[in-house]
Amino acid sequence: MFKVMIKRTAPSGKEKALLDLITQVRVMASGQEGYISGETLLSTGHPGEYLVVSVWDREIDWKKWCANEKRIALQAKIDALIGPTTTYTTYQYPHNIHTV
Repeated sequence: MFKVMIKRTAPSGKEKALLDLITQVRVMASGQEGYISGETLLSTGHPGEYLVVSVWDREIDWKKWCANEKRIALQAKIDALIGPTTTYTTYQYPHNIHTV
């Protein structure tokens, strides 16, 4: 399993517009091969900061989704709204970790 943490911060007054776009991206992602689930969280300590947790079967599935033209177009709308400040951090479960 492969997880992506996507962080975006909406300028004051643009929170609803950002949330609408985030929702559109997640709805589109849900139809992609390898997509498992996603959730959107709002920071309790940083106004307007959203964290999307996107769960994929494999990293290659996420990368294919990143290259999807419709996703790129929606991300461009997000960038136009908040600037190019979206950050992506990817995680996977550790394998072959040996303990003493």
